[in-house]
Amino acid sequence: MTLYPNLILDALKNVKYPGNGKNLVENDMVEDDIRIDGNKVTFSLIFDKPTDPFVKSVVRSAEAAIKAYISPEVDIKDNIAVKFRKPVVDKPVNPLPGVKNIIGISSGKGGVGKSTVAANVAIALAAKGYKVGLLDADIFGPSVPKMFGVEDEQLYMVNKEGRDWIEPVEKYGVKMLSIGFVVDRDSAVLWRGGMASNALRQLITDAWWGDLDYFLIDMPPGTSDIHLTLVQTLPITGVVVVSTPQEVALADARKGIAMFRGDKVNVPILGIVENMAWFTPAPHPDEKYYIFGNGGAVKLAEELGVDLLAQIPLVADICTKADCGAPTSTLLLRESESDRNPETEAFSSLADAVVDAVAVRNTTLPPTSKVETH
Repeated sequence: MTLYPNLILDALKNVKYPGNGKNLVENDMVEDDIRIDGNKVTFSLIFDKPTDPFVKSVVRSAEAAIKAYISPEVDIKDNIAVKFRKPVVDKPVNPLPGVKNIIGISSGKGGVGKSTVAANVAIALAAKGYKVGLLDADIFGPSVPKMFGVEDEQLYMVNKEGRDWIEPVEKYGVKMLSIGFVVDRDSAVLWRGGMASNALRQLITDAWWGDLDYFLIDMPPGTSDIHLTLVQTLPITGVVVVSTPQEVALADARKGIAMFRGDKVNVPILGIVENMAWFTPAPHPDEKYYIFGNGGAVKLAEELGVDLLAQIPLVADICTKADCGAPTSTLLLRESESDRNPETEAFSSLADAVVDAVAVRNTTLPPTSKVETH
């Protein structure tokens, strides 16, 4: 009797795997290690996992098939080894492969000027020559379109790499997207959490952001499903927390920082920005009035061991320019430095502080991973 590998394979084609009804060869369960020594035959069968309930029965069926379809004289008993496939670990998909740094701009509560800070920092970074993107993730209160004066812009599709993508709106050197571009600006957005999260994912994963040095995310205030969606969708480099010196704002900022520092989220805090730190009347530039308290965010930064990135003064012009669609940082885009003012320089310094904080973070800490969904 002459034995050869194909004869063994033909016999094993008569053994079906109970899990799906396909034979062992069709299921690619026969290892390419068939050895024949006279009448002795050895080989391995591969199963997906050690807990497979059909391992023993399939081995017995394979032994029986070889004796039945080839010869009872074949020495096969106890000669079939069992192996298990190595689990395939999916490589994490980065939805923004061309983005170097993803920075969240967060606040514990609304009304502290978080979106104003996000818009001005984005423009200041662009003025310094960086490639910048800005995502308005405040699904229920989008403000970026108004601050950039692009409320009436329409979104268009662009074909890249064989598929259609949402093309971000660009102004002042900043690429931006907001749910405000696709909903009626005079109507409330009445969406459940899941619907809002799906819309946000689409703005991230279905948009052609291209190559960016900094991708800023204007997060909604507080802690919510949207924050979880963001950390589960993107590997966020770090978060900038905006607060006023007011005790109520500081208490909420502390909770927000605790959320990002928690074991399940674990996103680095780049630093704190104290907005509306003081009021200085235009006729008296040397005077400071601490309307919302004095140095509260400074003390919070010291308490929590994070950097204070900047103190931004309370200046009516900051609000006025943002409402008119030309944030104060747009003055940095002009060649003449004589047009600049203290608040413009404050945002310019803040942008530099963010760049430095990101550089330190990237040097001292490993890359952030997306939060796994459980």
